Amino acid sequence: MPTQRISLFPLAGALLFPGMQLPLHIFEPRYRALVRDAMARDRRIGMIQPRGDAANAGSQNREPLLYNIGCVGHIGEFEALDDGRFNIILTGVARFKVVRELTVTTPFRQVEAEVESLAVHDDDILASVERAALEQESQRFAKMQGYVVDWDAVSRLDDASLVNGIAQIAPFDAASKQVLLEAPSLRERAERTIQLMQFFGRTDGDGQATLQ
Repeated sequence: MPTQRISLFPLAGALLFPGMQLPLHIFEPRYRALVRDAMARDRRIGMIQPRGDAANAGSQNREPLLYNIGCVGHIGEFEALDDGRFNIILTGVARFKVVRELTVTTPFRQVEAEVESLAVHDDDILASVERAALEQESQRFAKMQGYVVDWDAVSRLDDASLVNGIAQIAPFDAASKQVLLEAPSLRERAERTIQLMQFFGRTDGDGQATLQ
């Protein structure tokens, strides 16, 4: 698989899935430089999760280790503020797998990575029973969480938009969402999403969500 150079924004807790959107407020100097560079080239940024205690690594002047899988995002909406900060909205393009980190002079990190093909494969289409199971569990989970959802609109989504949309907005922790992002196929991601909704949707005797 051909590799590409990708500039990274390692941001704990901010995961991006293909086809989904992620609003970001950019204020740190090196990531302002990242956005300026992206806008001058292809408007693309690689979102990826730091692995482990990123804050502790930073305090020791060491860059945190990274997960191997992230998502390339395209800067769609862009707002430059008077004080040099930016507001942007990224749209997920495709997952990428880090091959190696590059030695660079830029203040932001860059990697050589394999970017996933955008072609639709058989594993990216849910069987009708799989789709029904996902929608049913989503309705149960949303009701338990107190969410108001337009289920008619949801039913019109294609499989990828449905699965990735749930993965993007569901109140799972970052580690769980990383597990979803790393799923090798859309069908596997749908299955893992159902498992997570069942896990996070458990309730105690007072009807409160619990992980116990």
